[in-house]
Amino acid sequence: MKFLFVLLAFVGAISASAQSSVPAALNATLDGYEYPYPVKYLPLKLEGQALRMAYMDVPATAKANGRTVVLLHGKNFFGAYWRETIKALAAAGFRVVVPDQIGFGKSDKPDIHYSFHQLARNTKHLLDTLGVQKTVVVGHSMGGMLATRFALMYPLATEELVLENPIGLEDYRLGVPFQSVDQAEATERKSTEESIRKYHATYYPHSYPKAHDEWLLPLAAQTRHPDFPKVARANALTFEMIYQQPVSYEFGRVAVPTLLIIGQDDRTVVGKGLVKDPKVLATLGQYPELGRRTAAQIKGAKLVPLNGIGHIPHLEATPRFLEALVAFVK
Repeated sequence: MKFLFVLLAFVGAISASAQSSVPAALNATLDGYEYPYPVKYLPLKLEGQALRMAYMDVPATAKANGRTVVLLHGKNFFGAYWRETIKALAAAGFRVVVPDQIGFGKSDKPDIHYSFHQLARNTKHLLDTLGVQKTVVVGHSMGGMLATRFALMYPLATEELVLENPIGLEDYRLGVPFQSVDQAEATERKSTEESIRKYHATYYPHSYPKAHDEWLLPLAAQTRHPDFPKVARANALTFEMIYQQPVSYEFGRVAVPTLLIIGQDDRTVVGKGLVKDPKVLATLGQYPELGRRTAAQIKGAKLVPLNGIGHIPHLEATPRFLEALVAFVK
């Protein structure tokens, strides 16, 4: 309890002075937008292209416990939104590694075949380069799909798995109509601050917190930069990755200690706007049931339901999220 009290003392409302200023326009790699910790780059070569993968590597701020946590972001986000989680874990003695996956954040946005297998391999290469042999893997939203794939591919390197409102607990192909990459890209190119704001508001089923603008505005700024077609293309390709590469059939193969933290009011469905039949839509995105079903599929998994919370517990209910996370990983 004493530790928890100290931990929660680090977590409070985000003040305006703490928010990074966001330029009116940002390029594909968010140059000019500051992350909460120093950003480094890992060189990669994928499909003949020389690329850079951005990441933060944050040391423990208290007595180091010799353990590492890797935090994997969601599709419509980037590593910086883990700021308060990084701060709390570092204060608990963990080293914290936070990559921006290729196609996201400050990493390059190549036109390549995106796969969770390749993203997991890139993440493993990053950890190998940093000398990390074993890690706790935490994934939010799309990062939950990636974290699951990582745990399946590298069980010996995965100390524990934490899934925070992961997408992919169901196979979207069974209810969401198919669209081509070109169709998805055409839609992405029409994105504006208003449309992004409208979508992000769905993450908070009760009221949209003004503080969330900190993580929305950089994405909106990219729509006003000449690089945006490159961003839109990557967004379309990663949508296809999510749609075509479900992990929902493989949870029974997960063989590492697993925690699911599930905001019970979340109704996120990838491709929701494509579903025209309200009866079909009503069967999708039912996170209370999806969480229970997934926890039952993973041997020994622990489920922490957060009532009244939507898609992003680590932002909407930071103390409750961190209490569950730290109690599990410590």
